[in-house]
Amino acid sequence: MTRMESFNAAPPALDKSQISGAPKQWDRSGLPAWAYTSDEQLELERDLLFRRHWQLAGHVSNAPDPGNYFCFDVAGERAIIVRGKDNQIRAFHNVCRHRGSRVVVNETGTCGSAMVCPFHGWSFNLDGTLRTVAQPKSVPALDPVEHGLVPVEFEIWHGFVFVRFQPGPQLAVKDIMARHEAEIALYRSSEAEPTSNTFWSQQIGSNWKCVRDVDNEGYHVPMAHPGLQDLYGNNYFDEHWSDGTTRSFAPIGDGHKRLWSVRAYCNILPDIGYLPESHRRAWLYIGMFPNTVLYFYPEGLGFYQEFPLATDRTMLRGCAYGLPLSETADAGFNRRIQAARYLSARIDNDTAAEDIQLTVWSNEAAHSSGFQGFILSDLEYGVKQYHDQLRNVIPALNQAKAPDRHSPDSSFKSG
Repeated sequence: MTRMESFNAAPPALDKSQISGAPKQWDRSGLPAWAYTSDEQLELERDLLFRRHWQLAGHVSNAPDPGNYFCFDVAGERAIIVRGKDNQIRAFHNVCRHRGSRVVVNETGTCGSAMVCPFHGWSFNLDGTLRTVAQPKSVPALDPVEHGLVPVEFEIWHGFVFVRFQPGPQLAVKDIMARHEAEIALYRSSEAEPTSNTFWSQQIGSNWKCVRDVDNEGYHVPMAHPGLQDLYGNNYFDEHWSDGTTRSFAPIGDGHKRLWSVRAYCNILPDIGYLPESHRRAWLYIGMFPNTVLYFYPEGLGFYQEFPLATDRTMLRGCAYGLPLSETADAGFNRRIQAARYLSARIDNDTAAEDIQLTVWSNEAAHSSGFQGFILSDLEYGVKQYHDQLRNVIPALNQAKAPDRHSPDSSFKSG
């Protein structure tokens, strides 16, 4: 069977028996307020979640040619992802072996045949080995491998580059994402390239978990996102979390579209022949614990994520990609693809602004004496499941009050 036939043999994407509601009795209160305001809690999260779990750094197309690189910073860690002379992608700590300076400074760029530290001029080959030392007689003999850049664990999955700074509990990315393999393969993401000016980022004034709380349920879409509601209607649904991933699927609804951007997108979106009928007019999201969402639209794909900067400050980051415009397609088809990418990005940007406001309000609530916990709907069971995953990593989150950090038996420790 072909890849498409194999996928179409699976149960229909809209089989809502897969998401047949939450249990009748479950804790609807969510995480305690202190979990969003505690500096000690945040430090545990930075270590146990952001350093020890896989983080999506970018895509192989962000470094398409030898010497190209992109950087990725999170939780005090700094990585360089660089393409070597042999055309292979590698990942290293962006830490010079001399004094710890950044070896490369810009978020993306080209370093020619070597990466040269801007502090004292020590240089490293694209395979990470030490190349030259400024005034070599002033230092002892150094081994090129032993004193080269320190490697970072990484994995490439469907073109996306994941890194992990310290050993952690997760399986390989390909194993974590195995249940989505056939569906993701349809989008040919390994062939994609950036469709905008590489990575985007934005700082917002909320705890990073507020972002996840908003993103882990679609219950708020009809009220908070007029653009998405106009696009999907009542077709959007979230599946439950399973083994560290979740899936949301949103077929484009029929009928008149009120918003011009949605109406124009629906009218101009061409028929994408390599996708099965069920996905040619639908938006797909795959979430991966703790903080990554991959999205797949008919005309393009990408990712977004968030990182904690402080208890009430978060960095949002992402990048958009698409298959290269077809050289065999007529000019009209390519123009429609480009227009669809512009319009879907416009809808996404409006949605992001709406979500940011919701996260800021949620963050404010955590500081309020009137906040007494959530009352989660059955349609927000994904929030509860996500919180359960956090509790499994950091058992202190099971406590209604913050642990006393000065206590010798403080539960501010990992699970």
